[in-house]
Amino acid sequence: MWRRTTATKGKGPIYLDIDATLIQIHSENKEETGPNYKGGFGFYPLLCFADCTGEAFSGLLRRGNAGSNTVSDHVVVLDDAVAQLPPEIAVGHRPGDDPSLIKRTVVIRADSAGCTEKFVAACRSRNVGFSVVCRSNRHIHSAIFDTLGFEELWHQAITQNGEDREGAAVIELTELIELTDWPEGTRLIVRREPLHPGVQHSLFPSLEYRYWGFYTDQDGDPVELDRIMRAHAHVEQNISRLKDSGLLSFPFTDIEANRNWMATVLMAADLVRWFQLLCLDGYWRKARPKALRWGFLHAPGRLVCTARQHIVRILDGWPSADALIGAYIKMTALC
Repeated sequence: MWRRTTATKGKGPIYLDIDATLIQIHSENKEETGPNYKGGFGFYPLLCFADCTGEAFSGLLRRGNAGSNTVSDHVVVLDDAVAQLPPEIAVGHRPGDDPSLIKRTVVIRADSAGCTEKFVAACRSRNVGFSVVCRSNRHIHSAIFDTLGFEELWHQAITQNGEDREGAAVIELTELIELTDWPEGTRLIVRREPLHPGVQHSLFPSLEYRYWGFYTDQDGDPVELDRIMRAHAHVEQNISRLKDSGLLSFPFTDIEANRNWMATVLMAADLVRWFQLLCLDGYWRKARPKALRWGFLHAPGRLVCTARQHIVRILDGWPSADALIGAYIKMTALC
């Protein structure tokens, strides 16, 4: 699939996104469930996705009270994800691999749960780049405070489409903080935006702006790196697809059976993503599983076998008829 789809073409980095999600379970009889930090009860799986395709590369089923920033869990998910990459991309990104073997850069993106020196050190030992959301601390407070009143140091932030983001600005503060415990080449990039209702936690206390930042070892312009890092939000859409595909339902009491259930959900969701990338266009290429289920996969039709041919007859006037016919044509070409 990676050799056929345009989503993976080019020589740019392959971005892998790690994130965890809470799964509520309404039974205490299931093995290895537990209370979570939001007052619920259930599982807390850690997942990794390929941003270019949206497919789930790896997942680790954990208790609801599992630590958010557990280094060992992040490393397991990372190694499993690299193992799922095509061999020509995975080469050079396993523990102890020679950097000279690398043919394509791999970069891991994570929220503040991945903001630990040991995890980014594990990434460096695998020749994997990193961009992780930083946590608020006094060093960052001091660095941001030193920029107050120097508006010329801030640069206009941009959206994912490359357009100016009104009121938002980006600055690099690498020279103003201590990074001796981080891998060589680590940078700190901070973004500020005007406060708005429902704003999330800020790196720096302010009545005007919300501050958000990340550590990265990637080269390039801070504004562009900020745009790339904020694309980590795609992971929420990928998790939503899994929840639409059975991740919310763990039907077994045995933990191994439930792990197999989650693996099946990930594989099924990936098959759907591959079908979308290879056979669909426009709206259907990014449609959620529920939309695909009712508007596409459940379309009424008839398969007629005659004269050694298979003919698909779709209900007249069905809204997605053109997309269905186009998908069959592309499937025939792939075969």
